[in-house]
Amino acid sequence: MDTARVKTFLTELQELIVERLEQVDGKAFKRDGWQRPEGGGGLSCVMEEGNVFERGGVNFSHVFGDKLPPSASANRPELAGRGFEAMGVSLVLHPRNPYAPTVHMNVRCFVAPASPSPARGGGQGGGESVWWFGGGMDLTPYYGYEEDAVHFHQMCNNALTPFGEQYHPRFKKWCDEYFYLKHRTEPRGVGGIFFDDFSEGGFEAAFNLTESVGDHFLPAYVPILERRLDMPYGERERDFQAYRRGRYVEFNLVYDRGTIFGLQSGGRTESILMSLPPIVKWRYDWHPEPGSPEAKLYTDFLIGKDWL
Repeated sequence: MDTARVKTFLTELQELIVERLEQVDGKAFKRDGWQRPEGGGGLSCVMEEGNVFERGGVNFSHVFGDKLPPSASANRPELAGRGFEAMGVSLVLHPRNPYAPTVHMNVRCFVAPASPSPARGGGQGGGESVWWFGGGMDLTPYYGYEEDAVHFHQMCNNALTPFGEQYHPRFKKWCDEYFYLKHRTEPRGVGGIFFDDFSEGGFEAAFNLTESVGDHFLPAYVPILERRLDMPYGERERDFQAYRRGRYVEFNLVYDRGTIFGLQSGGRTESILMSLPPIVKWRYDWHPEPGSPEAKLYTDFLIGKDWL
C-alpha cells in the first residue's frame, strides 16, 4: 500500500477544509505544528472565539509506535504487541449560534506491520502488513431542522453510492450504533456515516471510498452552517446548547475510539481534546418542557431515523 499517497491526500484535505472555514468565519485558524517524541507528529489547526466558531479544530496527525494501544487491537487481538503507523484528519466544529449544529468528521488510515515496529519516517516494516481505513461524519444539532438532516444524509449517501449501494445503509446503521450514549439511552445527534477496519476490495478501492467521504464533508456541512449562523438567539437557546454539549463531552471521554487511542498511544493531549466545547453545563435530572422547541430535539431528531 502507498502510505505516501494517503498522507498527501490527508494534508491537502486539511488545508482545503481550513481555508473554506476561514472564509465562512472571517478569522484565521491558528496553525500549530508538533512532534511526538515516540515518533511522528502533526499539524493542529484550531480556532477559538471566532466570529462563527466558538471553538473548532481541524487536525492532521501521522504517528508511529512500537506497540499497538489496547483500543486499537480490541477488535483484532491477534495484532496485540505489533508496531503501528496511523495517520488521519479529524475535525470538530462548535459554532456559537445554538441553531447551527456541531459537526464531526474523521478519515484515517492504520497500518500494523508484521515486524515489531515501522521504521521512523514511514516504512511499514518487513513481512505482511495489516492495514485498514476508517472514518465518517456526523451532525449534532441543538435545535433540529428536517431539511438540514436530510441534506447531510444525502451528501453522505452521495459519498458512498459510487462504490456500491450497500455501503450507505450499512455505514449509517454503524454510525447510529457507534454514536450512541448507552448510559443515556440516546443518540448523540442525527447521525451520518461511520466505518472502521475497512479494507474491502483492496487498497485502491478502500482508499477511494475514504477519499470520497473526506471530499463530501464541506458540501455536507457548509450549506447548513450558512443557513443557520445568522439566526437570532437568546440566553435560553445558549443555555440549552451548553446542556446538550455535555452529552458531546460524555461521549468523547467515555466511548470515542479516537480519543481513547490518542490518549493510550501517548498522543498530544491538546490536539486530542480540542474536540471538547468551551462552554458546557450539566444539570440534575433535567427534562425539557413538553411541546417546547427543546423537547422537539428529543421527540423528532434523536430517534435514529432514516432521513432519506
